[in-house]
Amino acid sequence: MSFLKPDLWKIPRLDARDFAKITEKETALFQRIAQIAQHQQNAKFASSLAVEDMVITDVIAKSKAKIVVFTLETGRLNPETLELVDMVKTNYPDLDFQLYTPNSEKALAYDEQKGRYAFYESVELRRECCFIRKIEPLNRALQDADCWLTGQRREQSVTRTELPFHEQDESRGIDKYNPIFDWSELDVWAYILKYDIPYNRLYQQGYPSIGCEPCTKAVKVGEDIRAGRWWWENKDSKECGLHK
Repeated sequence: MSFLKPDLWKIPRLDARDFAKITEKETALFQRIAQIAQHQQNAKFASSLAVEDMVITDVIAKSKAKIVVFTLETGRLNPETLELVDMVKTNYPDLDFQLYTPNSEKALAYDEQKGRYAFYESVELRRECCFIRKIEPLNRALQDADCWLTGQRREQSVTRTELPFHEQDESRGIDKYNPIFDWSELDVWAYILKYDIPYNRLYQQGYPSIGCEPCTKAVKVGEDIRAGRWWWENKDSKECGLHK
């Protein structure tokens, strides 16, 4: 797009080989989703509406897998992200798609007692905000689930290099699956562009990883794709606690 600065991250350019390579990964993903739906009674997919999650959402919808898709509407999301929520509902009318929001009293108390932007002051205050706006709503979403799915990939972060397909969420006593743990960034975009899947317009503005509006910014070419998440913190602390 014309307003994108030349030094900012851009959606990867793909060629015919990239689209050809995705076929095998795509087939495996459909098989993984089917396997999860077959072996679990109440599977739920926590979608952040990132491109990774849009890939998984599309496969769940196309395969008609009995898997609930939900998003945490933190109250601090970008307008572009909220726009995508409506697009998911429109594009996948038969999908069981749900929104979970923070406890309004706790969110307000944090803002009044600590400050609306107190999360910039320390990792502890940032994680407290993440707990109120993300983790507590996630706990509610998963309270009746026997497993949950994520869009995490090994390539995304130094904290995810050993990520497996299947793991145990010991704190909740349920299974956890990462269906595209072994996908590359190019794999994800090949699927998105091949099938014209809707995605967040912020990707067109230099945002390769998107969270809450005050905690996310565009990144430069060559930077880590999660460099724009909690950019004021050390890279080793850049997790909100959802996957701890």
